[in-house]
Amino acid sequence: MERIRLIMSDIDGTIMPPGSKSVSARTVAAFHAAREAGIVIGPASGRGLRQIPAFFAGDDSCCLTCVATNGLEVYHEGEKICERRPPRAALEQLVDVLAEEPGAGIVAFDGTVPYLCCGDVGDLAAVMPGYAKACRPLGCLPDFDALKVNVFAPRDMPATVEFCERLNRSIEGIDFDVPMAGYLNIMPAGWNKGTALQSLCDYVGISVEEAVVFGDAGNDLTMFRVAGHPVAVGNATPEASAAARWHIGRCEDDAVAAAIEALAAGEWPFAA
Repeated sequence: MERIRLIMSDIDGTIMPPGSKSVSARTVAAFHAAREAGIVIGPASGRGLRQIPAFFAGDDSCCLTCVATNGLEVYHEGEKICERRPPRAALEQLVDVLAEEPGAGIVAFDGTVPYLCCGDVGDLAAVMPGYAKACRPLGCLPDFDALKVNVFAPRDMPATVEFCERLNRSIEGIDFDVPMAGYLNIMPAGWNKGTALQSLCDYVGISVEEAVVFGDAGNDLTMFRVAGHPVAVGNATPEASAAARWHIGRCEDDAVAAAIEALAAGEWPFAA
C-alpha cells in the first residue's frame, strides 16, 4: 500500500449532503481516527474558515488543518500559513461587468455575515437561500478588505460553466470557478485549492504523492491536478469524475468516511 500522510476533503456534496447542516458523526469520528494514526487531515472548502467548525458539530479539531475560502486561507494545526485576497480593482471591474448580466450579483462576507454588494436578493435566494435570508443589503463593494467574495446568477450548470468561462476571459486579476450551478468562487489570479494544497504540502514537508483529496465539483479540479490521489465521490460532476484517479460511493452514503477509516487503519480503500 502506498504511504498516505495527508488527507483533505471538500465539504459540500463530498462529506455533507445537500440540505444537511453538518457532516455525519461517522465522518467526524473518521477525521479523529486519521489524526490518531498520524495522518494530517482537514477540510478543503469554498466556505470561509469561520463557517466550517459548525459543519463538524463545533469540533474545531477537525479543521485545525484547513484549506478554506477555496484556497485563500490555509491553516495547519491552527496556525495560518497562507492568505490571499481578491484585488479590489478587479472586483470593481466585475461590478461593471455584472451590471450587464441579468440576475447576476455579488455577495461578500465579513466572517460568517454575507453582504449583498450588487444584484437582487431574490436571485441570490434562488441559488443560496440561506445566504439570502441572512444577507445585509449593501449596494456596493464593502469598505473592508473582503476575503470571501462570490458571484451568483440563477443558471443551470452548463450555463454557469459558460458564464464562468466568459468572466475568466473578461476580467484580469481574479479567477473564477464553479462549485455549484448558479454560484462562482472568486480567487486572485493564479490561486486556487490546488496552489493552496501545494503550499500546505510544502509547509508540512509532505510530497503531493502522499496526499489523498476527495471532491465532487469544478472547484476541486485544481486540487485533483496536484494531489497524487484525487478521489471523486459517486455523485460528482462528470468533469470531477473524469479528473479523478479513484472513485468511491456517494456522499449520502458516507463513502468518504469509509475511505478515511480504511486509510487510518493502514488499508487501501481504492480500486481502479
